[in-house]
Amino acid sequence: MRKSHPIRRVVLTTAATVSGIVLLLTLKPGGDPGSASAANDAAPQQTSAAQSPQGGTGATGPRTIDGSVAKTQYGPVQVRITVEGGRIIQAEAVQAPSGGKSTEVTADAVPKLNQAAVTAGTADIDAVSGATYTSGGYKESLQSAVDQAGG
Repeated sequence: MRKSHPIRRVVLTTAATVSGIVLLLTLKPGGDPGSASAANDAAPQQTSAAQSPQGGTGATGPRTIDGSVAKTQYGPVQVRITVEGGRIIQAEAVQAPSGGKSTEVTADAVPKLNQAAVTAGTADIDAVSGATYTSGGYKESLQSAVDQAGG
């Protein structure tokens, strides 16, 4: 075959395209996972017991309970709930993924997850579209807090 033969160009172009696609498919998402998650995980777990008053007087006043830290692909998630009379009256994410696009996704998803937790009163809440990993970690930590609350 001659150097400028059309079939030769087609074969080389196809081979280069296939190689490029294979390389793109083998890439893993990067840059977002929380690099300091190990340092962030230790302190909140130690303080959760101190922030969870057990109410030794039998009063049913509000109690604040921290769920366990759930590790996700994009960083740690931890939920804190306030329970009164056996009902969740407030939920908030103490830790959530941040950095890069995670900051934007978290800012959109966490308020929706907080509201869903209060509305449902359980950890049986729907995931937020576009925040699958954050939603999964949120539900895991929320279930931990609900279990600690006794409900």
